[in-house]
Amino acid sequence: MDWLIDLGYVGLFIGTFVAGTVLPLSSDVLLIGLLAAGGNPIACLVVATLGNWLGAMTSYVLGWYAKWEWLEKYFKISPETIERQRQRIDRYGIWLAAVYWAPIVGIVIMVALGLYKVRPRATAIIALVGAFLRFLFWILLNAVWQ
Repeated sequence: MDWLIDLGYVGLFIGTFVAGTVLPLSSDVLLIGLLAAGGNPIACLVVATLGNWLGAMTSYVLGWYAKWEWLEKYFKISPETIERQRQRIDRYGIWLAAVYWAPIVGIVIMVALGLYKVRPRATAIIALVGAFLRFLFWILLNAVWQ
């Protein structure tokens, strides 16, 4: 992850974007690393929020265009698992977008929101606010630690 930190804000954007997709990467560690290297907190907040949000929305779009058969065939997701996800989506709806950044389940949430075609505009706004609050938390925590 050092090479991403060495790229500065571009590296932060790339790393947070990738972390917002189906690829595992810790955007929180990357953000703290860039802050420790002297990054401007406001610039880091904007770049990390946009990168991670765009990555999450990419996952949403992938879900939007996915086909049920693909999930079963390529990802070995059973119809029972799909039904359980549908029940969660029906229960919590767009509010799940606020916690898309949660480890492991977060990206599944965004793909599922897309798959079930949950209101795109509202999902995008809630996901953006969730990303902003997440990175704001880490920046404020980092400021207290210093």
